[in-house]
Amino acid sequence: MRQEFYLFSVWLHLIAAMVWIGGTIFLAAVLVPAIRRPEVGTMASLLIRLTAYRFRWIAWLCFAVFLLTGIFNLLYRGIGWQALAQLDFWSSSFGAVLAIKLSLVLGIVAISAVHDFFIGPRTLAAWQADAHGPETMRLRRKAVQFGRLNLILGLVASILGVMLVRGVPW
Repeated sequence: MRQEFYLFSVWLHLIAAMVWIGGTIFLAAVLVPAIRRPEVGTMASLLIRLTAYRFRWIAWLCFAVFLLTGIFNLLYRGIGWQALAQLDFWSSSFGAVLAIKLSLVLGIVAISAVHDFFIGPRTLAAWQADAHGPETMRLRRKAVQFGRLNLILGLVASILGVMLVRGVPW
């Protein structure tokens, strides 16, 4: 495999991470506080619905890019399916960091699926039915908690990604 393809793959992996993490930060630090302002009023649920649905497709596209480029990047570095089946690989510092990163990524995907396809739609439906009802407020808090947890996991996964390519400090 040519190094140019590898560099392009790493670049795509990083772009996907920037888009996903940046979008998640935007939602948590900009959009959610903005929709809490009284002057937004009844537009809040529409604004969050339009933004969340748009970002959901971008996020899942990023997850697909992570999967494809992650596999390619490992193969380029000489880590194929045979190496992944070896206990010695997972006992190495690289393997241990990769195991933690992959576990976090699986957690992010699972949390995203629950948030995007269950909690999010239920929250928006409750919000439209009764904007300030107790069930709406409970679901909104839960949706925000899932988003924040995913952001934290994504930031940790990005640190682990840096450790994989730049070396493990222990």
